[in-house]
Amino acid sequence: MFYNFLFPQYCRERVVSFILLAVRVFFGVLFFMHGLDKMMNFSALSDTFPDVLGFGSYMSLMVAVFCEFCCSLFLIAGLLQRLTLIPMIVSMGVAFFDIHDAMMPEGELALIYFIIFIILFVTGPGRYSLDYVIDNRITRLRNKNEDK
Repeated sequence: MFYNFLFPQYCRERVVSFILLAVRVFFGVLFFMHGLDKMMNFSALSDTFPDVLGFGSYMSLMVAVFCEFCCSLFLIAGLLQRLTLIPMIVSMGVAFFDIHDAMMPEGELALIYFIIFIILFVTGPGRYSLDYVIDNRITRLRNKNEDK
């Protein structure tokens, strides 16, 4: 069950996989740029960043940088995509519902990311991803061991 969660077998047709790749890369790069900006201005932002979950501004900023910078790289590569998307979805949910109080237009970008990340979570990474490569190798090893 956990294996099927990590490496979903549906949405692997070439056209659908190419669309998933394009969406992953496009939104991953955009999200990465937000994280890079936060990382570059970390010292200036660490005192004023919203303290959302009671961790303090510094720790909240660290979590945001992790979600936006590190997780974006995994998303772009399609590496452990579903696990990677969990903190990204939570981060954008908190940004939209808590920081922006679910108000438009202030929270519009957070809502867009939130919805796109949920869609990517449901569909999985598709054929053009590192998850697909890992799944194929594991499947080949399993089949080889069963043949013995």
